[in-house]
Amino acid sequence: MIYPVLLCGGSGTRLWPLSRKSYPKQFTDVVGEESLFQASARRFVGEGFADPLVVTGDPFRFIVSEQLDDIGITPSGIMIEPDGRNTAAAAAAAALFVAKQDPDALLLLVPSDHAVAHPDIFRDAVTDGQAAARAGDIVTFGIVPTRAETGYGWLETGDETADRVFKLHRFLEKPDKARAEELLQDGRYLWNAGVFLAKASVLLDAFKEHAADILKDVQASFENAKQDLDFIRIDPDHWARVREESIDYAVMEAATNLSAVRFDSHWTDLGGWEAVWLETDKDDAGNALSTNTTAFDCENSLLRSESDGIELVGIGLKDTVAVAMHDAVMVADMSDSQNVKKAVKVLRERGAKQADQLPVDHRPWGWFETLVLADRFQVKRIHVNPGAALSLQSHVHRSEHWIVVQGTARVTVDEEVKLVTENQSVYIPLGAVHRMENPGKLPMVLIEVQTGSYLGEDDIIRYEDVYARS
Repeated sequence: MIYPVLLCGGSGTRLWPLSRKSYPKQFTDVVGEESLFQASARRFVGEGFADPLVVTGDPFRFIVSEQLDDIGITPSGIMIEPDGRNTAAAAAAAALFVAKQDPDALLLLVPSDHAVAHPDIFRDAVTDGQAAARAGDIVTFGIVPTRAETGYGWLETGDETADRVFKLHRFLEKPDKARAEELLQDGRYLWNAGVFLAKASVLLDAFKEHAADILKDVQASFENAKQDLDFIRIDPDHWARVREESIDYAVMEAATNLSAVRFDSHWTDLGGWEAVWLETDKDDAGNALSTNTTAFDCENSLLRSESDGIELVGIGLKDTVAVAMHDAVMVADMSDSQNVKKAVKVLRERGAKQADQLPVDHRPWGWFETLVLADRFQVKRIHVNPGAALSLQSHVHRSEHWIVVQGTARVTVDEEVKLVTENQSVYIPLGAVHRMENPGKLPMVLIEVQTGSYLGEDDIIRYEDVYARS
C-alpha cells in the first residue's frame, strides 16, 4: 500500500495576482475545471493507494477538507503545520504519521500544485519505482526535458537498474541558459519533479543520518500533536525550533541510496505565468485568452481576466502577460514573468493588502467579499454554504445591517431567533450577541452593511463556533 502525502503549504506568489498568501495557487483552477490540489488528490486514488495524508497550514485547513469533500475523497489525515518550515519538516512529519501505521509502508511525497496531463502514466511510473523503494532506496522522479529550462533543478542519472529506473548520481541547482542547453543535449539529465517514494522507515533513517536536528524537533512536535475536529494540530512550541530547510538540501543531496524513475510524459510545476501560457490553448497567433479578453494584433501573449466585470483588451502586444482582477492588474514581458515574486515583496513592504489578500475571503462556512470600504462604513457580500453557520459572536466597535438577497437565513440576535427570507432585513445593534445560519439546501447570500469606529475582522468576540476557531 502506498500512502500519498500531499504537501500544500506554499504561497505561490509567482502566479500573483491570481495566487496569494490567503488563497495560493494549489487551491485555484489555474488550468482545467478543478483546482491543482484536487487534481493531485485524484491522481492517486484507486487500487494500491491509501487515502491521502495532507500537510497544510492552519489558514487552509477548511479549504482542504471542503475541496476533498467536493470530489468525494476522504483523507487519512489532515496535518496542520503551525507555520511553514519548508518541505523537510513536512516530509519528516508525514513519515512519522505513516510509520505509526506501518514502518515498512511506502509514502509518496507529492507537491499539490503540479499539473500532469496523463495521471495514468504517472501512476505507472510510481509502480516502476516500487521495487527500488521496497529494497531500501529513496526514489525520485525525473521528467524527460523538452526545453532548456532554467526554472527547474535537474537530476544526473547513472546506470539503468530496471526498466526506466536509474541510479541517481546528484541533484543540480537551477542552471543558467547556457548550462541548461548542455543538459538538454545529454540524455543523463532530467528535470527534478520534487516527488519522492520511500519506505517510511527508510526516510526516517535518512533524516537520522543527515538531518537529525530536524527529525528530533519534528518528532517532539508530532508526539505532542492534538486532535482538533478532523485535524491533527502539530505542537507549535516544539515546531518553532525546527530548522527551515527543503528536503533536497536536508536529506537528498547527502543520501547515497537514491534512484530516479524516468517519466517521459507531460508535466509542469506551473511555477510562473509563462508556464501557464504554455499549458493554455492558443489562437493562431499564439495568444492564450480567457473569457472577457480581446486581442488586437497580439502575438504569443497571455491575457487573463479573473472577473466577469472586467474586460481586458490587448493591442499590439508581443510576448506579454496581462492578468486582471478586481483589485490588482499585473502586466509583464513573458521573459520577466518570474520576477512577479519580487513585485509582491515590494507591495508587501508598502503595506498593500493586495500583496497577500484576495478580494474574496474564504471561511469554513463559505466566503465574503468587500464591495465598499470607507472611513466609518463597509459593505460586504456574504455567501453561506447550505447547512453552515457563522459563530455566535458580538462586536465592540460596530453595528450591522443584514439584507438577504438569496435563500433564507436563520438569525439569532440576543434572545430572539427568526427566519429572514429574500428582500427582508435585520439590524444587529452594537454589542448584541448574534449569529447567522443557512438552514436550507441552497447557498444563502446576504448584503451586510457595517457602521462604526473600527471595522477590522479582529473585532469579534466568539462565544460558540462549530468550527472550533478561537
